[in-house]
Amino acid sequence: MRRIRTNSGARGVRTAAATAVGVLALATLSAGCKVETVGAAEPTARPTTSSPSPTDGAGPSSGPPSTPATPSRTPSARPSPRPSTLMSVGDRSERVRELQARLRQIGHFGRSPTGYYGTATLASVQSFQGKRGLSRTGRTDTVTWERLLAMTRKPTAKELDPPAAEPAVAKPDARCVKGRVLCISKNSRTLSWMIDGHVVSSMAVRFGSQYTPTREGTFSVYWKSRHHVSTLYDSPMPYAMFFSGGQAVHYSSDFAARGYNGASHGCVNVRDEGKIAALFAQVRNGDKVVIHW
Repeated sequence: MRRIRTNSGARGVRTAAATAVGVLALATLSAGCKVETVGAAEPTARPTTSSPSPTDGAGPSSGPPSTPATPSRTPSARPSPRPSTLMSVGDRSERVRELQARLRQIGHFGRSPTGYYGTATLASVQSFQGKRGLSRTGRTDTVTWERLLAMTRKPTAKELDPPAAEPAVAKPDARCVKGRVLCISKNSRTLSWMIDGHVVSSMAVRFGSQYTPTREGTFSVYWKSRHHVSTLYDSPMPYAMFFSGGQAVHYSSDFAARGYNGASHGCVNVRDEGKIAALFAQVRNGDKVVIHW
């Protein structure tokens, strides 16, 4: 009986020991899955590609993410340069004469070209500009000139310098019918060169203002000066024929340019240079001058 117990106890001890060894081995195997060798490199993680999160309301994209476009700058429009002025009030030139002739072709200038840019030309240019939708500056700038050139033709010589219309000759004063007389009428604003009652030539004239009136009466030419310049007003007096003090019959470029918009300082102005040049050649010192109404 005692031997039987011993064997039974020994078996129990062996069994317990085997069980303990099995548990220890199992624990060792289980712990070995997590053992890391000291000094070994860390495991390399698999690279992952992070896809950009879709924008609100956008579906998944199969292609690579697009780079947002940079907004392009629209170049601001540069203001167009202002047209340059070619002609304006006070200018005197052959180009002004052409301007006037072209304006006259289309009914914007109602007189003969003079080559002087005065108030009449200013008003004519403003009229043309208004009809064409341009700024009514009255100055002839590049835009106005180009528009006018497109609407007109090159003026002829007669259009640029038309012959002056013959003024209506007034009935001569009784003092003018004998001898060689410069018969000047303030009423008709004409000068008639008469020899023994016959009118040789006639021309338009203008007189002094109310502050510097032209004297009336009978006089005689006492001095002729082809290229005279006034010592009082420092103004040219071509073809001057003096008849009373400083008053004379002479050519006036101002009269030719502005017409009756101006006045003399007392002289008798002639605006047709060709006619007064011929008259100057014929008149002699001592010839009579009659100024009347």
